[in-house]
Amino acid sequence: MDNKEKGKRGEDIAVEYIESRNGEVIERNYWSKYGEIDIIAEIDDEIVFIEVKSRNNINFGYPAEAVNIEKQRRIINTAKCYLAERNITEKDIRFDVIEVYMSDRKLRHIVNAF
Repeated sequence: MDNKEKGKRGEDIAVEYIESRNGEVIERNYWSKYGEIDIIAEIDDEIVFIEVKSRNNINFGYPAEAVNIEKQRRIINTAKCYLAERNITEKDIRFDVIEVYMSDRKLRHIVNAF
């Protein structure tokens, strides 16, 4: 499985997880000039911008470690574009990371990751 396919499968697993906990996925793979947000969901009355990181193992570190400060800036700026385009001003927001471990289909949801 190549990295693109692994990423797509990881996002599918993350969507199933979100929906199983009564979250509503609003959008997937939202793009702006700053970059992409994997999943935008509404969870507990908050707009949640979610970065999904999928790995087969942790030989090269935990998946969330790949969400460095530059990646965080791109996600934040992309979220600002999303909110402005939709004129969303009265909702609380947060930024989460979902790590997906492909070998055993487990995940770790990091709430308020940054």
